[in-house]
Amino acid sequence: MSFPKNFSFLLPKNLLFFNKRLLIIKTIETTKTTLTMEDTEDVREITIEPEGLSALLGIPLGARSIVIFAHGSGSGRLSPRNNYVAAELRRAGMATLLLDLLRPEEEAIRQNVFDIPLLASRLNRASEWVHSNVETETFTQGYFGASTGAGAALMAVASANPEIKIKAVVSRGGRPDLAIPVLDKVTIPTLMLVGSLDEPVIGMNQRAIEALVNCKEKELIIVEGATHLFEEAGTLDHVVQHAKNWFLKYLL
Repeated sequence: MSFPKNFSFLLPKNLLFFNKRLLIIKTIETTKTTLTMEDTEDVREITIEPEGLSALLGIPLGARSIVIFAHGSGSGRLSPRNNYVAAELRRAGMATLLLDLLRPEEEAIRQNVFDIPLLASRLNRASEWVHSNVETETFTQGYFGASTGAGAALMAVASANPEIKIKAVVSRGGRPDLAIPVLDKVTIPTLMLVGSLDEPVIGMNQRAIEALVNCKEKELIIVEGATHLFEEAGTLDHVVQHAKNWFLKYLL
């Protein structure tokens, strides 16, 4: 299917996020999401069974690692900010998997959104899928968690199958404090990114960093001028740069 150059009028408002390097189009007729950057790439929709979890899988040529995204409450695989980060990671040679941790009917039950053990188990399931999928079975894995998804990512690391090579975690505006009871079991490199204007979350991340007692490579970076969602000009680009550097260092 082809579209004219300026086709933003075709898109539902809540699915549109435009940046000079990214435009996400969710089409009804196909099961693909197309990302238009300097060139075009297809990001496939997959379903992880038996849970029936929807996800977007993108594998650039020559990829040897994959970053699995765990979204925060009220967000999912179509999150414009996480799709922006994912597109930049693919440009750097890493595969990405953007995952809905809950099915729509589960998300309607508010308590599920904050059920960190449940979300962590879904993330573990996604890692198992990556590990068993012929295209990705040899890939090293990393987690990128936002908001409550960061707590789920760290809890998933603590309970992961030792045969699965999870090598690094990045948290964006995350709630890693929600996983404090198991953070002593996390040993892989962990980066936490928090906006300087997101004061309550800064404290939560500081407590989580201190609880990572067996993690030798850990860092908390405060992004100047950013609020919780990193909506301010240029702040998400700082997230991209820090996350990309972290994953390039520890995944490849």
